[in-house]
Amino acid sequence: MSASDTGAARRQEPARVATMGSEASSDAMLGALDAPTRALVRLAAIIAASDEATMRAALVKAAAEIPGEWVEELILQSYLFAGFPRTLNAMREWRRASGRKAPKDDPGAHIDAAPQWAADGVETCAAVYGPFYERLRPNIAALHPALDMWMIVDGYGKVLSRPGLDIVRRELCVIAVCAVGRQDRQLHSHLHGALHVGASAQLVEEALDALADLMSPDALAHAQHLWSHVRATQHAT
Repeated sequence: MSASDTGAARRQEPARVATMGSEASSDAMLGALDAPTRALVRLAAIIAASDEATMRAALVKAAAEIPGEWVEELILQSYLFAGFPRTLNAMREWRRASGRKAPKDDPGAHIDAAPQWAADGVETCAAVYGPFYERLRPNIAALHPALDMWMIVDGYGKVLSRPGLDIVRRELCVIAVCAVGRQDRQLHSHLHGALHVGASAQLVEEALDALADLMSPDALAHAQHLWSHVRATQHAT
């Protein structure tokens, strides 16, 4: 979902970090990466790029280190960036590792919530893309109108605007997935996006550093180079 290629209670505003669910807290406003968030970022990369045995071990570890609601929201959003098969496998292993049962219902996932998804999607996407949002929409629609609608309604509305995990942590996890997958355009966009929604530069840098043993040195250096470019662009504006 890159710019070049491409209510309020359920989403945090661009200028601040708000909570989205009972276990998402305002400590995302801190400049440094706390231990549970670092573990969450690493888990995002592992779900997206590892084999099943590695993912299984990571989810066992996550059950002891990360709030359960964060993990479930991360797994749900993984279908946007890592595909449905990995999401299904991750949730199955998470149920086994954590002992948490699925909720009996999720009203926010019902199709009759679609108008709210659309409204939330516009708000959240605009927050993430900031000054690039107006260019993003026609660029994506030029690829295919369905992609534009899916990006807004499904991606940013139905999934990324869910309560339970704040948008800063969601963006850090998207950065992790794009970095390990060498998806440079999307990585560039979401590095900007994390800053747009309130992450500090230190937070983003530490999120990238947390991936050091999950990527080749060349891949990590490449991601850090993109980050340097984003920082230079931010300083120039």
